[in-house]
Amino acid sequence: MPFNSINPANGEILDSYPNWSDAEIESSLAKVSIGAKNWANTRFEQRANYMRATAEVLRKNKSQLSQTISLEMGKLLKEAEAEVEKSALGLEFYADHAEQFLAPQMIKSDASKSYVAYQPLGCVLAIMPWNFPLWQVFRFAAPALMAGNTAILKHASNVPQCALAIENCFIEAGLPEDIFRSFMITSSQVAPLIADPRIHAVTITGSTPAGSSVASQAGKHLKKSVLELGGSDPFIVLNDADLDLAVKNAVASRYMNCGQSCIAAKRFIVVNTIADQFLEKFTAAVEELTPGDPQNAETKLAPMARHDLRDELHTQVETAISQGANVVTGCQPIEGPGAFYTPSIIDNIDKYNLAYSDELFGPVATVIRVQDDAEAVSVANDTEFGLGGSIWTRDNTRGEQIALQLESGSAFVNGMVKSDPRLPFGGIKTSGYGRELSHEGIKEFVNTKTIWIR
Repeated sequence: MPFNSINPANGEILDSYPNWSDAEIESSLAKVSIGAKNWANTRFEQRANYMRATAEVLRKNKSQLSQTISLEMGKLLKEAEAEVEKSALGLEFYADHAEQFLAPQMIKSDASKSYVAYQPLGCVLAIMPWNFPLWQVFRFAAPALMAGNTAILKHASNVPQCALAIENCFIEAGLPEDIFRSFMITSSQVAPLIADPRIHAVTITGSTPAGSSVASQAGKHLKKSVLELGGSDPFIVLNDADLDLAVKNAVASRYMNCGQSCIAAKRFIVVNTIADQFLEKFTAAVEELTPGDPQNAETKLAPMARHDLRDELHTQVETAISQGANVVTGCQPIEGPGAFYTPSIIDNIDKYNLAYSDELFGPVATVIRVQDDAEAVSVANDTEFGLGGSIWTRDNTRGEQIALQLESGSAFVNGMVKSDPRLPFGGIKTSGYGRELSHEGIKEFVNTKTIWIR
């Protein structure tokens, strides 16, 4: 079955790419396996030069890459440009800091000399999603390659042009072709690849069911895995919040990338005394979002990435309404060839409603009203997910206390949840395990080796 690149704004097929045969997989895997031995012996300075060169290639080709992202998965052009720039910054961050992060750590013991050395594992398989088709790949690739590993990318089936563009960026920067490869394979071909002894670790960014399947395969073969999975992040608005600031960030966090982000705010947990006021301001701002061609600078809301994803979202919304949710605005697919959905808000969500517990991966905000701080924390933690969360209050001390109580990998006070190369990123519970970015992320795919000398 070929991989079709389809423009979600109009349903047109952009291009088609053949699925790799077993022979093609074997040929490329053999090359990357050989490359791993050579790459592990390169100096940090040499690896860093390649990363910086790749960042330059990204910036040089920003317009073309942004067009590819926007056409292939529907992202607003300005958001695609920001993604390209963030990817370049991630490469430069690890070029600047990887050697320091992985420097041997001297430790006093009963030896005359003892220390911890950090050495590459070998070849890492990365299974990546379509919603941030460049950033999420480079977020993995920059630290993995700087640590001395090689990388194989199995990208989402609806972004084959992005997958090949990433590989071409590395090649244009001069990176040897056997260090990073994009494999054009289906999900059914992943398990045999994980089982192959030439694959030493695996990482996935995706849904919780997909992560569970990959973790099971990796565990079966005793291979390290890192999972960054689904999320249903709480956006807690306390009674002393700056409502204008909160609303501005609520719109950005929920509707950026058409709401298709694991760390998007999804559950708006609002204290009753200011709930109506917040909802009035929030609704007015959301209704200003104009769906349209993501290539048009005037467009405020992109299409969803695929028609099936839009249909699945609408089914969830209809179920939530049948279970008592109130429609505040939107809640309808937009007729036409594109995968558009109206920017939507539903209110009056209780714990028996599907929208209370399920992740709604699209431009739909769910509002849950609570009595006080304690109930806000209780509702925020009453979920299987644990990726991120944010708290909105004029009292930073109060916000920090609540942030420490959230069961999540990150918590932001008066700021929307985001990834930053300087800070660890990842989740707990069914949102996954392990960390990306910062010094924590680069150490996920190394052998932390103790050296003891009498």
